[in-house]
Order: sequence, then C-alpha cells, then structure tokens
Amino acid sequence: EEFLARHGDVAAVAVIGVPDPQRGESVMAFVVPTANATVTEDGLVEWSREHMAAYKYPRAVRFVDSLPQTSTGKLLRRILRDQMDEELRADAEQ
Repeated sequence: EEFLARHGDVAAVAVIGVPDPQRGESVMAFVVPTANATVTEDGLVEWSREHMAAYKYPRAVRFVDSLPQTSTGKLLRRILRDQMDEELRADAEQ
C-alpha cells in the first residue's frame, strides 16, 4: 500500500488478498485515483510490476470513488474482502 500510494495518480489505496488458482492468493488493489489521474488500472499494474517484487505487486487494480472506513477513519478491509467474495461466488455460479 505504501509503495502504491507514492504514485502521483493515487489518492488512497487498500490491498487485499484474493484467491488465485496458481498462487493460492494474489494481491488486489483498490485505488482512489486523484482528480487529474491519467493512469489506467492496467497501467498501474504494469507500473507496480516494474517497481515491486514479483510476489508483492497487485495482479489486479480496481478504481473506486472511496474506500470504506470507520467513523474514526480506519480502513475496513473486511468490506472489500466481502465484496470480492460475493463477486467471485457470482462468477462461479455463471
């Protein structure tokens, strides 16, 4: 997260582990882009791959308007994980 947050087009970021059939689990990043961001989701994955260790860079990036937080500003990763679990279940049922 700290490294991704250094990118000029990233306002906020949260990473979670998601199931990966080859690796067991891989990194996925939820990114709030800055107002003038020009980077794409794929572009941010590529930038990360070039600058991070192979096991650390996100295999997927999703741009979001905001990240779920508590009233005191603490990130709620559980909500992001629950969202992904629901999406993966829905994809598996199709």
